[in-house]
Amino acid sequence: MPKLWNETIESHRRAVREAALDAVDGLVAEHGPASVTMSAVARRTGVGRATLYKYFPDAHALLTAWHERRITDHVGRLVAIRDRPGPAADRLADVLEAYAELSRERHGTELAALLHRGEHIQRAQEHLFGLVRDLLDEGARAGDVRDDVPAGELAGYCLHALTAAGRLDSAAAVHRLVTVTLAGVRPPH
Repeated sequence: MPKLWNETIESHRRAVREAALDAVDGLVAEHGPASVTMSAVARRTGVGRATLYKYFPDAHALLTAWHERRITDHVGRLVAIRDRPGPAADRLADVLEAYAELSRERHGTELAALLHRGEHIQRAQEHLFGLVRDLLDEGARAGDVRDDVPAGELAGYCLHALTAAGRLDSAAAVHRLVTVTLAGVRPPH
């Protein structure tokens, strides 16, 4: 097959896949995750259900792909914050604040339990852990973060503490939680 033909087909496949995931995003935002059915996604995308089944075997696969895309976007946002110029302590605070805000997003405990399994979650958690650990290590070298506790242990502390953000109802509450968490990583006086 000519290269142009292959590129056109691949481009079409990506477009159909992205349209389906965008439809899932809209359905979840408007009606919650339980509203995601193959029929609803097909209607929203204008793609026939038979075509949609060529890309995703069922609604669970659609939700999993949608969730993986969201997690990848979230990690990308955190990496962009980490990579900003400035002191490590400031970037750490911004990363933890953004992570805590992302943790507040809820989609139902049953669905969350279903989607928060799998390789994509493990990879994202490992990436996040490394990102926070490296910022803590950099902050310790600058004297802004305690160095009497290994950066890996502090990263675990921060990430576990911020899981509490999932139960908070306001940005102010999230900010207070991040402030308390950061207090725990500052050098002792």
